[in-house]
Amino acid sequence: MNRVEASDYHEFSRLSHPAVSPDGDRVAYVQQTPDSDTDYEATVYVASVGGDESRRFTVAEGVDSEPTWSPSGDRLAFVSTRGADDDRPQIWVLPVDGGEAEQVTDVVGGVSSIAWGPEGDRIAFVQSVRPEERDDDLDLDTDEEYEREAPDPRVIDRHVYRAHESYADGARSHVYLVDLGDRAVSRVTEGVADCLGPAWGADALYYPIRRGVDGDGRLAWELAAFDPASGEETVLRDIEGWGPTLAVHAGDGGDSIAYTTTPADDPTLAQTEVEVYDRATDQVDQLTAGLDRTLELWNASHAPEWGPDGDYLYVCTPDEGGYALRRIGDDGVTVVLGGDRHVHGFSVARDTVGVVQSEWDHTGDVVAATPGGAEENRLTRVNAAYLDDRAVRQPEELWFEGPDGEEVQGWVLTPPDFDPGETYPLVVEIHGGPHRMWSTSGSMWHEFQTLAARGYVVFWCNPRGSAGYGAAFMRAIERDWGDVTLQDVLAGARQVADRDYVGDDAFVTGGSFGGFMTAWAVGHTDFFDAAVAQRGVYDLTGFYGSSDVYKLVEGDFRAVPWADYEFLAEQSPATYADLVDTPTLVVHAEDDYRTPANTAELFYRALRQQGVDTRLVRYPREGHELSRSGEPGHVVDRIERIARWFDGYSSHHDAPRALDRERGDGLSAGEEDEK
Repeated sequence: MNRVEASDYHEFSRLSHPAVSPDGDRVAYVQQTPDSDTDYEATVYVASVGGDESRRFTVAEGVDSEPTWSPSGDRLAFVSTRGADDDRPQIWVLPVDGGEAEQVTDVVGGVSSIAWGPEGDRIAFVQSVRPEERDDDLDLDTDEEYEREAPDPRVIDRHVYRAHESYADGARSHVYLVDLGDRAVSRVTEGVADCLGPAWGADALYYPIRRGVDGDGRLAWELAAFDPASGEETVLRDIEGWGPTLAVHAGDGGDSIAYTTTPADDPTLAQTEVEVYDRATDQVDQLTAGLDRTLELWNASHAPEWGPDGDYLYVCTPDEGGYALRRIGDDGVTVVLGGDRHVHGFSVARDTVGVVQSEWDHTGDVVAATPGGAEENRLTRVNAAYLDDRAVRQPEELWFEGPDGEEVQGWVLTPPDFDPGETYPLVVEIHGGPHRMWSTSGSMWHEFQTLAARGYVVFWCNPRGSAGYGAAFMRAIERDWGDVTLQDVLAGARQVADRDYVGDDAFVTGGSFGGFMTAWAVGHTDFFDAAVAQRGVYDLTGFYGSSDVYKLVEGDFRAVPWADYEFLAEQSPATYADLVDTPTLVVHAEDDYRTPANTAELFYRALRQQGVDTRLVRYPREGHELSRSGEPGHVVDRIERIARWFDGYSSHHDAPRALDRERGDGLSAGEEDEK
């Protein structure tokens, strides 16, 4: 049986965007597979809840996303880049019983967050448009000769002027409607404002909106209702939070609007809750008040969703190493699907809950369950042929006591053909966030299995600060990311290192906050023989001035650079670069505007100045999601470089240092940067 390799990334598919048909008989989803070193193929499939084989619904052209059923279930709308020279996604509608998909929008700002109107005659959506494009009506129907160009020079008037992998360049996100009869696009929102995904009620369209040129410097939104008949907007109430998501139930007594919320004065340490606004009574109820778990909102498929009768609201929460689907109703909060599964998205319709989930032995499939979770059926096995030919190890769960007495959850993954009489080097992985949670599967499945297959024992855990263990656990790293987290990580790593089959070599890596912690670790302990710091934050002042989530500094550290410069320096890994002698590879993405490259450059230069074995690897065209959804060739290259760096300092591997190897030696994609 073959072992998992980094290059296997090209061989398996990942699923996303589950959508259950209104009758509950079918689940649509997106299947994404690497198509080359730079591109993916992403198409819509439909699986029958009755157990028939899935079939592909859309052609393999462009990238499809957001499959969404019409209210009657006779059509499927989706967003696609097919036919677009500049990759601007548009809305397409496909008859379910046969026929060709038809493009129904051609707008300059692209399309996201689509929502069918209750009568099935129109679709609401969001597009990001510049003022001059609106002036020329290109947001309604684009001009084929128009090409969007970057401003020269860029003139910036807003707090967050770039995010993810691109600059805003004056564009604002507004809500629109497209009439499916004449394909006419009309504006819903106007002015200097940004809107998030819309949701329909019985007679109104609801959306969160944030107004003003400095709006993105505040976590303050308005819940607005738009009446399509009159064209009037009504502001219903204020909402606080990073990016509220909506779910609306149109009941006999009026619309009930559920929305996510986080307090603006405590946006990073407090848990995200769900409130429900009853429009008829003007009353608000916090549904999650008794649930000591934050909500999982990694993507739109995690957004809260009402059951068809409005009796229950379904939410996804991290929960002690698993991502659970819960429902909230008059009988309290109950777990629908729990355990070790990692729910990547869910959808609810009549008698059926559809989820995409991964587990320790697979990277993700579609599962259908009854609304209460009493029965479930796995509808797909998309990577069965690949998995049947690979030696995949099951992680061992490990609970250990941290230095302050808290119980911390972790896992140990041993190599294939593991022999307890042999010894193996240890790799410690640290998650990002910081308020995230790792499971036994999810996006790290391939990396963990690859490192184990190369002869490493892999250990990961959810130290204090992680989500999934309650509010107090998540808040434990307030004003102290480094020391508190490192204490927990080292407590678990040392416990694993004491096992007879673990040798003397230990290595550490992590991305984002995990990159911060990797750099912090090598400046505060000599436990590790080599390190790879990825997409990290190394100087909190530089991060504050360049990141799209600068409020993480204000929230977690209760500090700002002009008032607390010395304190933030004390909490920054780069400050301790003169104490580092651990060989450290620094990996970053060129277009990462979540953790911009400037602080990585600072840390790398400091290591060079100290004579530490180091190298900076920068990936062009990549943002913060490099490890999860980067170009396939880059995903493979990154994992191979991590393993190759560790191999060179491992007494268990007969390999030279990466710094001494020839170009491309040990890499299957791309060439090594110049020394």
